[in-house]
Amino acid sequence: MSAEYYRADSEDGDSIDDPSEDALFMMLSDLNGTDNTFVAIRPDQDDPVWFASVTVLAGGGYEVVLHDTARNEHRSTVSTRIHDIARDLTLWMADRDSPGP
Repeated sequence: MSAEYYRADSEDGDSIDDPSEDALFMMLSDLNGTDNTFVAIRPDQDDPVWFASVTVLAGGGYEVVLHDTARNEHRSTVSTRIHDIARDLTLWMADRDSPGP
């Protein structure tokens, strides 16, 4: 079964369909600077119009990239608070157009 709205995948192969804020927090908590350096979130469809990614920075913290071609939006920020990142991602994704039926 595929995701109804979106899917989150991490570098280490962890994947969650339609992750909640808590699930995103857990995925982000598992990131490290060696073999699990990013999480990518996007609609579960071919050629999605938006994506979000969170990457561990070498100097500490996380780079958050939000990209939506339908809204001509591309933002990149840096944060150290995983809870805030998970909450902000959840709110941002809730505002995207649903790819579902």
